[in-house]
Amino acid sequence: MTMQEHIKADVVEPSKPCYILAIETSCDETAVSVIKDGTEVLSNLIASQIDTHQAFGGVVPEVASRKHVESITYMLEEAVEKSGIEPEELSAVAVTQGPGLVGALLVGIVAAKSAALAFDKPLIGTHHIAGHIYANALTSELKYPCMALVVSGGHTELVLMESEGSFQVIGRTRDDAVGEAYDKVARAIGFPYPGGPHVDRMALESDEVTPLPRAWLEADSYDFSFSGLKSAVLNAINQAKMKGEEIHPGAIARGFQESVIEVLVEKSVRAMHQFKAKQLLLCGGVAANRGLRAALQERCEREGIELLIPPMKYCTDNAAMIGAAAYIKWQHGESSALDMKADPGLSLEHWSVQRTE
Repeated sequence: MTMQEHIKADVVEPSKPCYILAIETSCDETAVSVIKDGTEVLSNLIASQIDTHQAFGGVVPEVASRKHVESITYMLEEAVEKSGIEPEELSAVAVTQGPGLVGALLVGIVAAKSAALAFDKPLIGTHHIAGHIYANALTSELKYPCMALVVSGGHTELVLMESEGSFQVIGRTRDDAVGEAYDKVARAIGFPYPGGPHVDRMALESDEVTPLPRAWLEADSYDFSFSGLKSAVLNAINQAKMKGEEIHPGAIARGFQESVIEVLVEKSVRAMHQFKAKQLLLCGGVAANRGLRAALQERCEREGIELLIPPMKYCTDNAAMIGAAAYIKWQHGESSALDMKADPGLSLEHWSVQRTE
């Protein structure tokens, strides 16, 4: 039996429940979960490294990798134990293959390969952003075609899904991701890492607002750009300092957040109408932003658009979402070779389910 034949064996058993052991280590969260049939979360463990990286003002890749190594074995054992099933009942082992930090990805992939060999189960390399999108499937039924607004520290994209497991990126950021812009603006106005939640809180509490520009780009474009907005924030701060004026962090935070949200909401709604999508899915770590959630809910109610937003615990990086996305591959009999490599630049469209006519 070849390596590929080993991992393909008994991938789909429709008469039995599908239990997927999922691993996520793409950045600074070590996460392991066991998912039943793509929607039922039996266990979901997350070891955060935020306290460690705060001292550096951001994620240090080498430190993140070492922290993953320290906790991954224990978390695998505990996730299976808390799930209430035996290892031999597992159907597959899923792991984030990319995108992400290559060293961090490698830790999860090595652990997943070891588990797949030890339990004699197929391995499913999974796309991190597909995981964020399918986090919505953990609490709601997806209706196709649907549109996903992906907003995170490394990604800002509009993704059209015409069918299950099919991804077409119709718009993406041309420079900074929205989460990255939040952290940079937060640092400029004196908030600690991670800065996004602080900007969101100050924006909602402030009665004052600093007017800032919106980057709409070309009239028919679904792309995004946040570097100019970030520069406008820095310019507003520097001008206030040069004039000896008081800097109002809350006003700047509100101006920045209102600019970001208006562009995200308008382009998402326009895409929904143009592509006649049935649902709008909010996905990624910035989906936890209260201002964005409220603005999308209000606009979608007005437009008659069905909006799905995952619970807060499934917005940020977690392994349950990886199990949910991997289940789509498992249903179609797709898995990965045991010589699978980490792919920091893995394409979402390339990861789509391979359908045969």
